Amino acid sequence: MNAKALRIGIKRGWTEHTHLLKTRKELVGTLLGTVGVFAALTLWMGDSVIEGTGVSRLTFLMVGFLAYTVFGTALMTLPMALVADREEGTLLRLRTIPGGILAYLAGRATTALCQIAVQSALIVATGVLLGGAPLPHDWLTLAWVLLLGTVATVPLGAAIGSVLPSKNAVGIATLPMIALMFTSGVFFPATIMPEALQWIAQTFPLYWQGLGLRAAFLPDTMLAAEIAGSWRLPYVAAVLAAWTAAGMLLAPPLIRRVTRRESGSRLAARQLAAQRS
Repeated sequence: MNAKALRIGIKRGWTEHTHLLKTRKELVGTLLGTVGVFAALTLWMGDSVIEGTGVSRLTFLMVGFLAYTVFGTALMTLPMALVADREEGTLLRLRTIPGGILAYLAGRATTALCQIAVQSALIVATGVLLGGAPLPHDWLTLAWVLLLGTVATVPLGAAIGSVLPSKNAVGIATLPMIALMFTSGVFFPATIMPEALQWIAQTFPLYWQGLGLRAAFLPDTMLAAEIAGSWRLPYVAAVLAAWTAAGMLLAPPLIRRVTRRESGSRLAARQLAAQRS
């Protein structure tokens, strides 16, 4: 049953992704969103180099945008989609489908991974073509960090979406996530932060995901700016795997709790309130 639910979820996720690619509004939103901002910054920054490293500031920024793509898709876009599914009655229907919750999570994870893959490819292409940024010197590390980073954060995004009361609460929930992004060494070295913030950042998957991506792109001359002066790839894999396990244990019970609390009358009341507003 679990294998069948996974297959159904993956197929549904791929179908949703292809639908998004055919929707002009969604496609333009992808191009003009994260990728558009990165392209503008690429043209503005030029080829300035970080002193003493031989690495362009654009390369460091490109790696930061790759980490942000995973982070934003899983922990900001996904919770909004889950809240929308709840308000539209999709989660209510999961109660009647054997393995429905597992299939739903697999579908959302597949869609998120496909979106991340497309945006990551566009970001790297933009950096290379517009700013002369180098391609990764370790493609294998790039692949497994992106994959494991997505798997580690998608269940967390689902868990966050499960506890949000409405779409209006999504904006409030993103504020601490944005603060975490700026303290996790994504856009500037974490070593410039106070030591207490460095320890806090290392408890979350975003820091380790960014570290793994930097290992795939940056030379060892940048290790002086890293905590412990090492890429620590085994720790990257271990921490992301631990967050994956924690998310998979946390998300399904929360979604089951949401579906148990849902009812046709509650759904009808929300839809009526939305029409009146």
